[in-house]
Amino acid sequence: MATLYQLRTGLSEAWDSLLDGWQRLYRRAADAITRFTPGKRKSDEDAARELSIRNSGWGVLAAEVYDGDAEVVVRIEAPGLDKSDFDLQVVDGHLIVRGEKRLERERTEGRYHITECAYGAFERAIPLPVEVQADAAKARYRHGVLRVELPKVAHAQRRRLSIAVK
Repeated sequence: MATLYQLRTGLSEAWDSLLDGWQRLYRRAADAITRFTPGKRKSDEDAARELSIRNSGWGVLAAEVYDGDAEVVVRIEAPGLDKSDFDLQVVDGHLIVRGEKRLERERTEGRYHITECAYGAFERAIPLPVEVQADAAKARYRHGVLRVELPKVAHAQRRRLSIAVK
C-alpha cells in the first residue's frame, strides 16, 4: 500500500512541476505570442472562416528591441505584407503594431492547380525600455522586416562620462 501512495505522490509532484514550468514559459513568451483573427472583408468571409477553423489562430510575430544611446530600434519579422498593411502607435510605453495579412496565390504545376489563401488581422504590444518621442519616429518595411526607429526623449538618452583613474 505504501508503494501505491508513493507512486501517486510522485506523479502529483511531477504534474505540479510540469504545470509550473508551462506557466513560467507562457508568462515569458506572452509578449511574443500574437493572436491572428479572421479578416473583416465580406468577400473573404468564407475563406477566413475556413482558415480559422483549420488554424488555431496563434502565431509568433518575432521582434527584437535595441536600446541605443539616442534611439530605440524595433525590428519585427512580418513577411508577406505591404507597408500599407501596418498601423503603428506608441501607447503607454508600448509600441503597438497592428496589421492585416491578405495573401492569395494561384499557380498551375502540371496537372495540379494550387490555390493558397491566408487572411487575418494581428496586433502586438512591444514594451519600450525608455520614454520615446513618438512624433519623430521613422518606420521602414523591406524584405519582410519592419524597422521602427524611435528617438529617445532628452532625459532618457544615455550620457557617457569619462572617469580618470588615479
